[in-house]
Amino acid sequence: MAPIPCQPLFDVNVFEIKLIGESPMTNLRVSIVLCSILLCGGTFSVAQTPDSTTPSYDMKAQALLDLERVQKKFVDLANAVPQDKFGWRPSEDTRSFAEVLLHVAAERYQILALMGATPPSDFNGKTFEKSTSDKAKIIEELNKTWEFTQRTITGMSNADFAKLLPKLGPQANAGDVVYILVSDAHEHLGQAVTYARTNGVVPPWTVEARKRAAEKKTQQK
Repeated sequence: MAPIPCQPLFDVNVFEIKLIGESPMTNLRVSIVLCSILLCGGTFSVAQTPDSTTPSYDMKAQALLDLERVQKKFVDLANAVPQDKFGWRPSEDTRSFAEVLLHVAAERYQILALMGATPPSDFNGKTFEKSTSDKAKIIEELNKTWEFTQRTITGMSNADFAKLLPKLGPQANAGDVVYILVSDAHEHLGQAVTYARTNGVVPPWTVEARKRAAEKKTQQK
């Protein structure tokens, strides 16, 4: 019996995909793979139906937990870095360690303000980052702005997360603002860790992890 030829789902003569910035050889490989799938009757989804299922996690609770963990790391790192290193910066056109931490504190006010939260009346976003290099005061500001953040997000309902904010974009909502705050916090935590390590300071949570690993290794002997 003669083999039954596979029927392509698309006209491969007009089906072409190119990866921007990739070499002709890479694009050739992609084309070969796509053609193999199409010629052998495989399916290739071009458009997908929007997912309308209920999320499997609570964004509010997860965001608060994530931000709380990051807050602890900022404070722990600030406590570990010596006072005389708070003015250190990798170059003249970058923030100092103190300014990075104050920037984090300031953005909690500024980002949450995008969805209507009101910062303290004495907050001045233009001068806040350079307002102090004192270690104790900076840690105090981190704690103060974390309390503001926690109070603001805790006070939101699930409906509030879905509240549209047209000024930020056609489909933007308050949940997007919280997401921006979370991702921004992680970005600056990475920056702060790099600053600390450049100055010979190992993050406290890494020190603790090494200690636990050493204890576990000793117990296994």
